[in-house]
Amino acid sequence: MSQKKYIMDQSAARVKLSRMALEIAEKLSHSDLPVVLLGVAPGGSILARQFLPLLQSHLPQVLDIIEVGLNKSLPEAVNISTNLSLTQKHVVLIDDVANSGKTLLYALKPVLAFQPASITTLVLVERMHRTFPVKPDVVGMSVSTTPQQHIEVETNGQEVLGVSVQ
Repeated sequence: MSQKKYIMDQSAARVKLSRMALEIAEKLSHSDLPVVLLGVAPGGSILARQFLPLLQSHLPQVLDIIEVGLNKSLPEAVNISTNLSLTQKHVVLIDDVANSGKTLLYALKPVLAFQPASITTLVLVERMHRTFPVKPDVVGMSVSTTPQQHIEVETNGQEVLGVSVQ
């Protein structure tokens, strides 16, 4: 069994999330349309809850967080936990780790039916093993790993505590 190697601690995660909030705020500063965060459960939802106040300090029009449920064995069955329409809203889709791009692609599919004003994808950690044509727009950290290695984003249920490679 391989040993965990930490590549990001809690403090670094906070700095990365603050920087990503500024990046999103700059990108959306031209618009007064509402912004909705979609967190891919479970890790992306935790990240979205931590990210919300950071983004709201720059963009007051951030409305809410919506959780996106995705079963990786049946990725076409995506559940979006809201009755809120995403039409003419800026959508920020958040996940903790991007690997192949499959999760982001399937999470995006039902969002497109709403005809949002824009969609921005955000991940804390991007791995370089993309097999689907989805590249995150905003990335906290890009990591080159072997396909056998695993990235784990550790949380306490409310915020990121660290990121490790195993």
